[in-house]
Amino acid sequence: MNIPDKDEVFPLPGYSRLCFLKNIIKNPNIEVGDYTYYDDFEDVANFEKNVKYHFDFVGDKLIIGKFCMIASGVTFIMNGANHLTRSLSSYPFAIFGKDWQNAMEGKVYPVKGDTIIGNDVWIGFNATIMPGIRIGDGAVIAANATVVKDVDPYSIVGGNPAKELRKRFSDEEITKLLEIKWWDWELEKITKNLKNLTGNNIDLISD
Repeated sequence: MNIPDKDEVFPLPGYSRLCFLKNIIKNPNIEVGDYTYYDDFEDVANFEKNVKYHFDFVGDKLIIGKFCMIASGVTFIMNGANHLTRSLSSYPFAIFGKDWQNAMEGKVYPVKGDTIIGNDVWIGFNATIMPGIRIGDGAVIAANATVVKDVDPYSIVGGNPAKELRKRFSDEEITKLLEIKWWDWELEKITKNLKNLTGNNIDLISD
């Protein structure tokens, strides 16, 4: 078998604007699975630039599964962007120091946890993912969507704020797909099942 190399940076010959993303990530708080790709109209280095407010001292992670498809302009807003919302003012007085330096004493900015993207997720052009969001396996995020709450597996969401438009499959089929977890198969088995994985009959999947 001649299977694409997961460790190759640019898997399309002569095209440097699509990369297997894990091979260019430098930030240890960003984790990316095999074969997830990022396509950028200008430069794939824009990916980490588009992970915003990702400060080391916050410690939150962006975790992306295998075989995901991430389009140009996708932005991840991380927890460093959060302000107080239950206080009388949301203004970050303390960061300016001097007589304001103790304004946050005894208080903490809200942290919504890691942002976790499942496997086989398609995130369309210019979508924005807010802090602490979990996107289930097989989900589709429409272009220009702003995702402000968790997304169920194999659902399609769009809009601002993003809302579920429909499920990709029946509940029974989704349950089977989540049990199969094809993205964790050996590459030879995935390769053997390519025609079935690109079809729509789950019963044709074979060992």
